[in-house]
Amino acid sequence: MSKPELISTRAFGVFAAVVVGGYLLAAVQALAQEDKKTDDDKPADPDTGESTVEEKTLGLLPNPLQKYGVKFAATYIGEELGNASGGVRQGAVYEGRLNLAVDVDLDKLAGLDKLTFHANMFQIHGGGLSRDNLQNFFVVSGIEALPSTRLYEAYFEKQWGEKKVSLKLGQLAADSEFINTKYTDVFTNASMGWPAITSLDLPSGGPSPPLAAMGARLLVNVTDQLAVLGGIFDGDQAGPGPGDPQQRNRYGINFRVNDPPLLLGQVQYAWNNKKGDPNLAGQIKFGGWRHFGAFADQRLASNGISLAAPASSGEPMLLSGDIGGWIVFEQQIYRVPQSDDRGIGVFIRASGAPADRNLIDLYADGGVEFVGLDERRPDDKFGIAAGYAHVSKRAQTLDADFRALVAPDWPVRSFEGLLTAVYQYQIRDGWTVQPNFQYIIHPGGGATLPSGPLAGKVLGNASVFGLRTTLKF
Repeated sequence: MSKPELISTRAFGVFAAVVVGGYLLAAVQALAQEDKKTDDDKPADPDTGESTVEEKTLGLLPNPLQKYGVKFAATYIGEELGNASGGVRQGAVYEGRLNLAVDVDLDKLAGLDKLTFHANMFQIHGGGLSRDNLQNFFVVSGIEALPSTRLYEAYFEKQWGEKKVSLKLGQLAADSEFINTKYTDVFTNASMGWPAITSLDLPSGGPSPPLAAMGARLLVNVTDQLAVLGGIFDGDQAGPGPGDPQQRNRYGINFRVNDPPLLLGQVQYAWNNKKGDPNLAGQIKFGGWRHFGAFADQRLASNGISLAAPASSGEPMLLSGDIGGWIVFEQQIYRVPQSDDRGIGVFIRASGAPADRNLIDLYADGGVEFVGLDERRPDDKFGIAAGYAHVSKRAQTLDADFRALVAPDWPVRSFEGLLTAVYQYQIRDGWTVQPNFQYIIHPGGGATLPSGPLAGKVLGNASVFGLRTTLKF
């Protein structure tokens, strides 16, 4: 057995032990008490960030099987995006995604106690502004992906006690539960969901849209305020190889389980989170990830000299394993009287990773969301946010090597920044439009990657204007 396979097997064995521990913990903690928490722990729709259990829809999708515990959902997002300045070139694109989902309550359908099944698929079409025009880190749309029809998530979830313990098993995404905050749901930039540091540093972007990964996630609600969750995922859901990971796993059915694993863990503590609590709700989360695969050194070649040097082997030195950590803080600072969620909330996220094997070694974002402040528009939202992604010192040193050895005007990347503002206007239940503006500072850190047809091209700041419409049938 190879070393990666041995590590993978051991990691899955450790997780199995955790699951057994979860059973024992559930037996001890199963209390017949009413769940007084808010709906934050319900499954989130990947398109809207809202609960998939009780979303407002247009009411156009008939569901004769709902009484048997079967629920269907269909959401279409279409948007026009264009950059008036900056990036590789100026232009505009249209992109769209149809999300078809099914949720099955197997307790109602087959008498299997507290067991559910969820699956959804994407039909993705249109262009991608970041891919085609910008070459930036903060991908400007959460639905941007190569055109395809693909399976996304497909998993079973088992609960014990009164939502005390929950286990998911199957093809999963991590972005809806790890490193997340509810106050980013109005934003259309992809990094306001799964941050750029994980999408760029992890193989195939990590388990996030549009590529979920085979794995398992265990959640333990220790108290109404304190929760612990951990997950183990296949560490490269597209598998190794050249080119775009979305092409290597075009239809979302690779179902890989033999790659070196990715572990994620998070501890979260909430306050004033019971329905009807007169005080302002907030939450803090601490977490980290560990990947057992091999990662390319950001400067050195396999023969120990700079990749920019003429004598370089051309292949990066491989380093063993990778880690990262994060903190998330969110706080409601104003609540509309006699409501739970309407008001003003703020969030801050920060994350870091080693500089020698990661393109991004420091990431931070923060913002404010205004929800339903006008009594006449209780479902409208407005958000302003900023983000920062720092190019690692190791990668900057490689740029300096290119400047010294290849071209004296070679650009040295530094950081990419994001400023964005979004308004979500609800036309009616199930139909919203979102005009949005994004200003990308130093796309790609100020330049494209050192290799490829655009190597060393300086990229100017980009002004991006967009209009998104979302229909939930």
